[in-house]
Amino acid sequence: MSIFEVYGGKQLKGDLYPQGAKNEALQVICASLLTPEKVTIHNIPEISDVIILIDLLKLLGAGIEKIGPSCYAFKAEQIDIQQMRSAPFLKKAVRLRGSFMIMGPLLARFGKGYIPKPGGDMIGRRRIDTHIFGFKKLGAEFAFDLKQNVVSVEARELKGSYMLLDEASVTGTANIIMAAVMAKGTTTIYNAACEPYVQQLCRMLTLMGASIQGIGSNLLTIEGVSRLSGCEHTVQPDMIEVGSFIGLAAMTRSEITIKNVSFENLGIIPDSFRRLGIALERRGDDIHIPSQEEYEIETFIDGSILTIADAPWPGLTPDLLSVFLVIATRAKGSVLIHQKMFESRLFFVDKLIDMGAQIILCDPHRATVIGLGSRLKLRPTIMSTPDIRAGVALLIAAMSANGKSIIHNIEQIDRGYFRIDERLNSIGADVRRT
Repeated sequence: MSIFEVYGGKQLKGDLYPQGAKNEALQVICASLLTPEKVTIHNIPEISDVIILIDLLKLLGAGIEKIGPSCYAFKAEQIDIQQMRSAPFLKKAVRLRGSFMIMGPLLARFGKGYIPKPGGDMIGRRRIDTHIFGFKKLGAEFAFDLKQNVVSVEARELKGSYMLLDEASVTGTANIIMAAVMAKGTTTIYNAACEPYVQQLCRMLTLMGASIQGIGSNLLTIEGVSRLSGCEHTVQPDMIEVGSFIGLAAMTRSEITIKNVSFENLGIIPDSFRRLGIALERRGDDIHIPSQEEYEIETFIDGSILTIADAPWPGLTPDLLSVFLVIATRAKGSVLIHQKMFESRLFFVDKLIDMGAQIILCDPHRATVIGLGSRLKLRPTIMSTPDIRAGVALLIAAMSANGKSIIHNIEQIDRGYFRIDERLNSIGADVRRT
């Protein structure tokens, strides 16, 4: 197990380049299973979660070639479905929640899929019901082996259907889309997730020959086709990493320029940071954050405390609330952070309280942060990260604290952020992996 030794209190200066979006990469890599032809994907983030998924496709028999930095070619010509029941496949698949998105493409192309109930971050209850509901509406039969914790779906023929999803699940929507693109007839999906990740998946599938209407909305209409071809696709920059870098700049009083952010696809993320008083400037497709000694949280018009809450896109992504919570500790003013989607994602605040932050955990979903502005001097400490997003939030906190902090379980951070220590050190940080 590796740790980070973080020597904080340093102001950073320079340019940072966001990696490709993890959530999009997981979806489009799974989509390569829909065709026997070559699919080339650029800007793949070479993080541990993505590498696990690539290894799973290899175990299924897919031909995979790395043809350049962050660029891979996939050819799922010789797929052996029976490998899904093998011990090596099951052992690796259970480590990655995104592995469940293999089911949709295999169901569409081969009529069956078999996979362990997925793992992933321990951030609360994460149902797979939306995935299964969609598969069943398309005509698949579902079984769950409770003893082996394995899910299987099977269908002789998928048929288009009308469906209203019970939640706008990003991975659920993606999985259902990948199953529906080769189903006979028309599929209509209401309450579909419309995050940029899903939009990018739909655009890639369209390049492959799929017929999808309503991209970018919560109503998708899909006309099934009998076969999909290969294509070339580029993954967008990771908006979660962009937001993490904005928070890092604010918390460490640093001057940072984040390059090539795909600003049009950031939604309300920049304005949400501005509500906490963080100055940021768009420069073409870059974001420049100047050094700020202090930033002040807005209040509502009537003077009441500001609330920052997650919501389905185009609302604020839940993956950034951990970062918002951390940077609010050094702001001037108070804010209520409301994490609606996951009931365990705020449980890392005890570590921030140990560092001197003033936070009241109201319940599993809400935390009130009393920002002390420049009066707050976080203390270095020893801590362990429970999940990816809390991990980078704690790293930001440690980098703002004068002295040496130690972060255990950094494998969680590596799941979502590619060589984050090396990239931060290049602009003046002192983060040592041991």
